Amino acid sequence: MADLNHDPKEDKEEPPLPKLSAADFRVYNHMAETMAYVHQHFRQTWMLLYNACTANARPKNLSLAQFIGTGISFCRQLQMHHGAEEMRIFPVLARKMPEFKNGKDKAELLRQHKEIHNGMDGMEEYLQKCKDGEESFELRVLKEKMDGWGGVLWKHLDQEVETLGAENMRRYWTLEEMRRMPM
Repeated sequence: MADLNHDPKEDKEEPPLPKLSAADFRVYNHMAETMAYVHQHFRQTWMLLYNACTANARPKNLSLAQFIGTGISFCRQLQMHHGAEEMRIFPVLARKMPEFKNGKDKAELLRQHKEIHNGMDGMEEYLQKCKDGEESFELRVLKEKMDGWGGVLWKHLDQEVETLGAENMRRYWTLEEMRRMPM
């Protein structure tokens, strides 16, 4: 029996795009490379914090105050990074790319930001209370705070770079448009 809701237009695949020259690939891939570089910093800091939690021992070269400060800085830097993306980068990309659409039916990358911030805010609040002496710091508690949003963070770090990669970007943008991107 035929599916009455099936649209045959959905069956058509886009024809393959021509191979990019090395120079054109660099232009189209610039945003992905920049984002990967920034995301690597977040990955390294996350792993420093998380590895300490799983080992139940903070790094020997960091005092407790430095370790807590590293966690607070991580949260604030990620907040600033996402703020800049949402104010300056994503609105430009959303003009042509559904992956960056905001509003009522916002795209997955923006929904991920919200989920990340829900977990990150709890982590930062806990670390700030520890810094201010309102709570005693425990690696076990920090790990619990991180476990709640780590999966979506890592998925987001990967997915955002992939979405900004040359093969996807060239589906939407010309070389000249890519050269004018705000990043």
